[in-house]
Amino acid sequence: MQKRVIIDTDPGIDDALAILLALLSPELKVEAIITVNGNVSLVQATKNATLVLDLLDPKPRPILARGAVQPLKKRAFRAQSVHGSNGLGDLDRLKNPDGSRRYPHAQLLPHHPLDGTELLLDLLKRYPDELSLIALGPLTNLAKALVADEKRVKRLREVIIMGGAIRVPGNITPAAEFNIFVDPHAAHRVFKSGLPITLVPLDVTEKVCLESKQIGNLAQAMEEPLGMFLSDSTSKTVECMERIRGMAGIYLHDPLAVGIAIHPSLVKTTPLHVDVETRRGITQGMTLADLRSIRDDLKQSPNIHVALEVAAEQFLSLFKARLCPRS
Repeated sequence: MQKRVIIDTDPGIDDALAILLALLSPELKVEAIITVNGNVSLVQATKNATLVLDLLDPKPRPILARGAVQPLKKRAFRAQSVHGSNGLGDLDRLKNPDGSRRYPHAQLLPHHPLDGTELLLDLLKRYPDELSLIALGPLTNLAKALVADEKRVKRLREVIIMGGAIRVPGNITPAAEFNIFVDPHAAHRVFKSGLPITLVPLDVTEKVCLESKQIGNLAQAMEEPLGMFLSDSTSKTVECMERIRGMAGIYLHDPLAVGIAIHPSLVKTTPLHVDVETRRGITQGMTLADLRSIRDDLKQSPNIHVALEVAAEQFLSLFKARLCPRS
């Protein structure tokens, strides 16, 4: 049977690739995509999700709804330096040889009658204990849903969260990973909720990388327009990564979270107690796990299963095979 999933996302280049992976994987039935403020504004994130859906044109098409426009308490924080001004590598600026636009203006379709929080609760009423939530951006939508109806939210089958850094440095500050840093108050609320959470932190996502040459080879083998989209959307991030880290490629942060929804065995998880630093300062957004070598009864009980080991090559093979079945 297909696993029913909801994708909560702020596209974002790796978010877009994660959406493609989910829609191209027969193990998953994407019931809805809910957007959230994060890499880009909520409006731009929704336009980007629409563009990805238009490129693939899945049948049936998942419901698309808009979620939170800003974090619970902090001011919005963007990541255009990595993802481009529009969040998808500045695709809107690309031209064909004849001068026409290579990609159409992303359209903002009429509002779904329910906002993201309402839609999540409505789907949980329809499919209690069946839905997996894959959170690829800040956790604002899920935190708001917990406030609105915690009992119903706890009918989620599982929550897979791309976020945090446990034994490695952050990627937006020395202490914090981007998704958690953008809305640490939401993450704190979600982590203490008792939901069945699998956390997919930088510890494992930075072990799954597509190098520039691999991107080019995969793009050439894919059907159009997806191959062109892969090549065009990732070029800015590849340049950014080479400049900052000396590595010409992209980390598949969000696609790995989708991969775990497909095959949980891709990672080995450890039950840990994890909390989030919400106070202002140099450690805001830090995900602090209790890794002390002391008796378990002296620690707080684990609240999250944290992925700390990954079968990287196995996941990369899955990713490539789903985006390009002919290869």
